[in-house]
Amino acid sequence: MGPWHCLLLLPLLALPLRAQQQHFMEYVERRLTLLEERISQWHDQSSRYSTELRDFKNQVLGMLETAEKEREAMRSEAESAAVRVDRLEREVDYLETQNPAPPCVEVDEVLMEKQVATAKQRKNEKYTKLTDCSDTIASVRAMKILKRFGSASGLWTKDAAGNSEKIYVFDGTANDTVYVFPRMREFTLFSATRKAARIKLPYPWVGTGHLVYDGHLYYIRQQGSFQVIKFNLANKTVVDSSVFPAEEQIPVFGLSPFTYIEVAADEEGLWAIYATKEDEKNICLAKLDPTSLDIEQMWDTPCPRENAEAAFVVCGALHVVYNTRLPSRSRVQCVFDVSGTLAPEDASLVYFPKRYGSHSSMKYNPRERQIYAWDDGYQIIYRMEMKKKLEV
Repeated sequence: MGPWHCLLLLPLLALPLRAQQQHFMEYVERRLTLLEERISQWHDQSSRYSTELRDFKNQVLGMLETAEKEREAMRSEAESAAVRVDRLEREVDYLETQNPAPPCVEVDEVLMEKQVATAKQRKNEKYTKLTDCSDTIASVRAMKILKRFGSASGLWTKDAAGNSEKIYVFDGTANDTVYVFPRMREFTLFSATRKAARIKLPYPWVGTGHLVYDGHLYYIRQQGSFQVIKFNLANKTVVDSSVFPAEEQIPVFGLSPFTYIEVAADEEGLWAIYATKEDEKNICLAKLDPTSLDIEQMWDTPCPRENAEAAFVVCGALHVVYNTRLPSRSRVQCVFDVSGTLAPEDASLVYFPKRYGSHSSMKYNPRERQIYAWDDGYQIIYRMEMKKKLEV
């Protein structure tokens, strides 16, 4: 084919190429238009979302500001309520001090005759004080809540006579294991018992009337009759035991039916607080020999069992703590001084601050002049303000 034939074919071949280029450009333009539309939609949606996010942020900030104002208002109301409660408690304390509750002593002629006869029988059996202690409780100076440990009822205490800093814990009202913490710090800081040693007693204990005194544990065992067991804490052996010489014993405290004998310590030594069927309305007191567990002397006190929840002895005077069936403020409302130095009507009416429920145990420590109390599972220390009996 000659050259002039090629020149004739070139226009014919150029027509399809131009058509393809035209179609390609149209396709590219359509894609670009679609892409621009999508970018425009994205831009519109982004603007709308930004506006909604800005509005939501402003709404949240407004809600936070309102919540902060409400929180401050509630805090102010709570502080104001606390101030009013403290003022009310002070006013109640003042009113109770100015208008003490009537003494819990029933005027019973038969009981009075019995007390007169007993006094005549024991007129030559005057109690001989072992120390010159003449103090009595004036008020509760301070209260410290240590922690919450164990069951609702229990006992915790220190050695009332020795210099040991160990803490002894009796969890519950019937068991055979005593927890021993080396110091108050370990007992306070640790909620579990991993820092405590365990002493497994040869016989299970009952109630919350136990006592640690001069390296020995005096605890109550029930086996038909009630026994006081003297247990040496150093060598883990039973030193002595004694069947308590009281027939048909009943719970000593009306509000603590699990305690039949309360072993207490004061500046004079060891005491036993108990009750019997013979005189089931009132509480009895006995002086114990810590060495032999013999009873040196016994008294029928005028302090009733009804509504009593605990008791302790201070300088030879029995202090009985009362409450109500629905736990209220505990108070010392009956005092019986075996030496006759302190008349019941001259004793101070001591109130304990209400916190939780009622006390299942209260142990007076004569070395520290404070009470170790167990209140509905909380371990509490009451520091006492003392004064001379003659100054009451």
